[in-house]
Amino acid sequence: MSTSALIALDLLVAVLVTAAWLAAAGVVAAGRRGRLAPVLLAGALALTVARAASALLLAGRGWWFAQEKLVLAVPLLLAAAGYAAARTLPALLRGGAPGAPAMPLFMAAFSAAVGPVVTMVIGYPVGLSGALVALALVGAAGLVTARATNVRIPAAAVALTVLFGLVGGGLAVRPTPGHAHGGDHLASSALRGPATPAPGGAVRRYDLTAQTATLTLPSGRRVDAWTFNGTVPGPPVAARQGDLLEVHLRNRDITPGVTLHWHGYDVPAGEDGVPGVTQDAVTPGGEFVYRFRADQVGTYWYHTHEVSDRGVKLGLYGSFVVYPRAAQSAGLDLALPVHTLAGATLVGDTDQPVERRVAPGTPVRLRLTDTDDTPRRFALAGVAYRLVAVDGNDLNAPGELTSVTLRLPAGGRYDLAFTMPVGPVTLVLNGDTAIVRLNPDGAATPDARSWPELDLLGYGSPAPTPFGPDDRFDRDLSMVLDRGLSLSGGLQHAFTINGRAFPDVPTQVVAEGDLVRMTVVNRGTATHPWHLHGHRVLVLSRDGRGPTGTPLLLDTFDVRPGEVWQVAFRADNPGVWMNHCHNLSHADKGMMAHLAYRGFEP
Repeated sequence: MSTSALIALDLLVAVLVTAAWLAAAGVVAAGRRGRLAPVLLAGALALTVARAASALLLAGRGWWFAQEKLVLAVPLLLAAAGYAAARTLPALLRGGAPGAPAMPLFMAAFSAAVGPVVTMVIGYPVGLSGALVALALVGAAGLVTARATNVRIPAAAVALTVLFGLVGGGLAVRPTPGHAHGGDHLASSALRGPATPAPGGAVRRYDLTAQTATLTLPSGRRVDAWTFNGTVPGPPVAARQGDLLEVHLRNRDITPGVTLHWHGYDVPAGEDGVPGVTQDAVTPGGEFVYRFRADQVGTYWYHTHEVSDRGVKLGLYGSFVVYPRAAQSAGLDLALPVHTLAGATLVGDTDQPVERRVAPGTPVRLRLTDTDDTPRRFALAGVAYRLVAVDGNDLNAPGELTSVTLRLPAGGRYDLAFTMPVGPVTLVLNGDTAIVRLNPDGAATPDARSWPELDLLGYGSPAPTPFGPDDRFDRDLSMVLDRGLSLSGGLQHAFTINGRAFPDVPTQVVAEGDLVRMTVVNRGTATHPWHLHGHRVLVLSRDGRGPTGTPLLLDTFDVRPGEVWQVAFRADNPGVWMNHCHNLSHADKGMMAHLAYRGFEP
């Protein structure tokens, strides 16, 4: 059974055990005679044992998945269940429900209920403050029930409930530990790109103006958008390896401000486009010039990083491709950012299928980019092809693929390459929607919904890597992704890292030259596409299993519910960097952190 299935099973058992104790308490409180009460009590006790067993099973998958259960929820439930059985069972065995005390059963029910409440509301990890608040909630529920059923309330119970609530609440709102890095701080904004291209390279200049516009899509639908130069996506940015890119950004009327982040590209920190970290947001009437050398070949994209959850959705993004210095052979090379704009699916700049006439024998490269917050599923029908690059990084000896689904994380990129056959070729989105048709005459859209998903960890062939899982790491970073409550800016639901939401997530500090291992754990029910700025990470393992195929260098990787990823990178790009979920609504609700080199600060 997968870890995500165990998480769901544990939550189901927690709900059932709460219901069983409540049912037993209700029957006893009603004074009903007969065998129903003992049967319900026996069922509640059996489910209590099942709840403890499910928590232990989860602990076997990692302490992250069971911490609050084994530290708080299960011990509290076992203590309350044992007390309830000891107080109630003798009376039930003597002759039924009349005379049996119901309050211990109610308290067992409240103790059972606090487990899933803590998991869903407080999240990971549960400390002293969370435990005291949970105990106060159990006590408060007991006091209300006792008053409603005319049961005498001991003064000590009232005092302990109030004390736990006050102390736990006070600890919960304590100040976050400081984020200082120590030493004399330097500004990431000072780390700018070079002023000249590499020998033999050219200077390539682009002007991008952020502005609102009402667009008429090819389907005839009109949508309001935030654009670069009046289009969605913005103008494609392209260069050859060694060129100097100079991109002049202006803001005409995007009120919240705008920046340019070069997603997946290891630019100097001052060019990274993160407001409040590497620059101020460019407000209406303002401008900023980005300058960096195009050293990395591959498929990338750019987007705003100011109010990015809203800005990217509304259209502030575009493709960014760096080609090899040597001239490429003639063929068809399509950059295809796939985006949802006001409910319409855009492939490039159209909400209609992209159609091309291509001569048989022509080399074709399709550069797919998922610019949405959630994963996309692609399938290519009509030709055997190779997945030649992921996130701009070439794969080693990629094999031919047919009849498989490619799951592309939010923010990620796949490059597909093939030689055009005589017949039609169709790129399908989400199993049954044709988005690209090459030589489409009379071709039906294939149904790819049942095609198996390609596992990248087993694709291609192994190759040497600069470091690996057996190396000694200078720094270990662990991030447990969950949901919970945040007190930053008022009480609100948040997506959390190690129990905290940004800006209360402590800064992750590394030193230049460190070999850093990063463990990312997903305790929740949502997928989190993880993205570290300024660095590419090497995948060491997923759920304890390392790659058996090509080495995987990624800048965005999907951490699905219940998964544990270990990745590593060399700290060779000084500054302060965002480390965040690229479901931008999750990042907006707190799932992001700063990774800072010693001596730097935002």
